[in-house]
Amino acid sequence: MQTSISRRFFLTALTATAAAGLAGCSQIGRSVPVLNNNQSTGPRANVDTSYSSYVSMYSAVQDEGYNLPAIPIERMDKKYLRQIVSDPTGERPGTIVVDTANRYLYLVLDNGQALRYGVGIGKDGFAWSGRAVIQYKRKWPRWTPPDEMVARQPQLEPYSIKNGGMGPGLQNPLGARALYIFQDGQDTLYRLHGNPEWNSIGKAVSSGCVRLLNQDVIDLFERVPNKTPILVI
Repeated sequence: MQTSISRRFFLTALTATAAAGLAGCSQIGRSVPVLNNNQSTGPRANVDTSYSSYVSMYSAVQDEGYNLPAIPIERMDKKYLRQIVSDPTGERPGTIVVDTANRYLYLVLDNGQALRYGVGIGKDGFAWSGRAVIQYKRKWPRWTPPDEMVARQPQLEPYSIKNGGMGPGLQNPLGARALYIFQDGQDTLYRLHGNPEWNSIGKAVSSGCVRLLNQDVIDLFERVPNKTPILVI
């Protein structure tokens, strides 16, 4: 029965690697706070450094008929909140770079800047790295754990591929958005996706994919088009 599986289990039972069967797991126009002013270079248009801007950024929001709760930012390490920093990647503007060691995702901007988000990553043994592209994106996606994962965790059988996966919603492990990563035209089964567990950001907690706060993955979703290049290191 679906009710026999805990909400926390779904939020942490994310996808495995391609080798092990990983599953799903624009211009700056919004106000983006800068926490460390001496790291920011170039224009600062539309950048609000006030704490109140963070409160608004991570407030409760109704999205596509779902009510996302506010993020308790006062309980988070502020370095994992969305902010503009000097670009440390050297990649071309428009590229997404996931720094798994430091738990950051960068969207490279012009003028030597990058928009940085905090992320949670896969546990040791479930990580994937390389260059690829965001093939396509989905709002409130379905989650279909691969057969290999179902074999390891039989309680996931109701959400297997043959059973149509898990429908969208607040308990879905992919959260409010998913960005699907392809390499050389093939699905890596690796995703960038949302999740409601704010305390998982900055940690290695999932089974492979990169998780963001739901408010952050919604923001990233709106900023990048299909075919956006991505580098996971």
